[in-house]
Amino acid sequence: MRQVVALFLFFDSFFCQRSQTSSLMMSDSKWQWENATAGAVAGFATVASVHPLDVVRTRFQVDDGRVLNLPAYKNTAHAILNIARLEGLKGLYAGFFPAVLGSTVSWGLYFFFYSRAKQRYSKNRDEKLSPGLHLASAAEAGALVCFCTNPIWLVKTRLQLQNPLHQTRPYSGLYDAVKTIMREEGWRALYKGIVPSLFLQVSHGAVQFTAYEELRKVIVDFKAKQRKEDCEIADTQLLNSVDYAILGGSSKIAAIILTYPFQVIRSRLQVYLLLLKSHGVCIYVFQTMQFPKS
Repeated sequence: MRQVVALFLFFDSFFCQRSQTSSLMMSDSKWQWENATAGAVAGFATVASVHPLDVVRTRFQVDDGRVLNLPAYKNTAHAILNIARLEGLKGLYAGFFPAVLGSTVSWGLYFFFYSRAKQRYSKNRDEKLSPGLHLASAAEAGALVCFCTNPIWLVKTRLQLQNPLHQTRPYSGLYDAVKTIMREEGWRALYKGIVPSLFLQVSHGAVQFTAYEELRKVIVDFKAKQRKEDCEIADTQLLNSVDYAILGGSSKIAAIILTYPFQVIRSRLQVYLLLLKSHGVCIYVFQTMQFPKS
């Protein structure tokens, strides 16, 4: 997971820096769309680079030791090697299209909603927001993104869990998965796990962006004091790519540590029916029943 964070932060910090620099010469509307584009490109680049690790993470999250149709892995390296040997490249990139679509849309929308919320909470462009308003902006953006993208993440999770131990492959791809879920489970099934998803999106984004903004203020103030001759210098001239990477890394790690349990809960809720269908309802229900001790 450290590789995932590092790659995301590289792309995210680069595009954010470009976006903030350009915003000095653009209107608020263009600035918001540029942030949305930066987030979308960063999301795409991250998924394209580290998707196999996401497949492994998903399988670890739903494996509670009671499901017979999930392979057993000792650790991350063992999981990657086994998937590559038994399922090939297709297994390592299972659910790749919905993952790319979900990440691109999610980060694009997140940056757009977040920048709009910050603008709305700020009385004028130069006023700095308080930590509470940063928190509110991030929470609002996370909730809106969650409602827009939950169906994509549900399909991605289910596709990633398909493996050779299934008696039949429930879905052949993104379109087939959506069509099958709608036909067999109804449209509400696309929003399974929405409650932990809301907690995840709201809390993750809130922690990450609040920490990011507050740490950025500290670094900017520190560097501004070192340049006593120009106290009005812009933030983008004080911070470089390394500073943005450090800021992003620190805030992202904090968010992951605090919100990871919600990811596990969401994954298990999203795949419950898939596990029943793929290995027999009676077997799974029997295993999960609690019997009184004699």
